[in-house]
Amino acid sequence: MTAVEQRSFEPLQPGEVLLEEYLKPLGISQNRLALSMRVPAQRISEIINGKRSITADTAIRLAKVIGTTPEFWLSLQMDYDLQKTKNKFGTQIDNEVLSIHA
Repeated sequence: MTAVEQRSFEPLQPGEVLLEEYLKPLGISQNRLALSMRVPAQRISEIINGKRSITADTAIRLAKVIGTTPEFWLSLQMDYDLQKTKNKFGTQIDNEVLSIHA
């Protein structure tokens, strides 16, 4: 896969995973999740709507409530952030940055 092909798709937003893979199948509302996590409901809403990133604190709380690991959530967020940056700046970076390898 070329660099252009790698940049041709929209990355999976972590909030979409939270909503589609956990909240909907488990029948859990955003408000109930927020209450269980002891965070403001706005935080969950913003994550689901792609307006807020999953922080380490949120990842730990999500993992405890849902039964995953913090690393799962942070990995989703990191992959999302990395792909968004590649999509937006990848070509520019490829053209500007010089390799130090022979």
